[in-house]
Amino acid sequence: MSTNQIIRASEIGEYVYCHRAWWLHRVKGIESANREQMQAGNAQHFAHGRAVQQSVSLFRFGFVLVLLALIFGTLFFLSVLAR
Repeated sequence: MSTNQIIRASEIGEYVYCHRAWWLHRVKGIESANREQMQAGNAQHFAHGRAVQQSVSLFRFGFVLVLLALIFGTLFFLSVLAR
């Protein structure tokens, strides 16, 4: 194992869950027999990440709409006062 290798959070989680499984996978190169479950988990994580990104985008869009409403409301109020 290289000393400059990046250790990912998933690798730490794998080690904490079962250090023997980590050793078999990382040192011996033996793949897990649960590939289908792992792929399903990866797909769920990807879908969740996409949903989080979408919610952040919608929040920002809503914030911009509120700011625009405040600006136009202020301009309307000032135009009414100027009459």
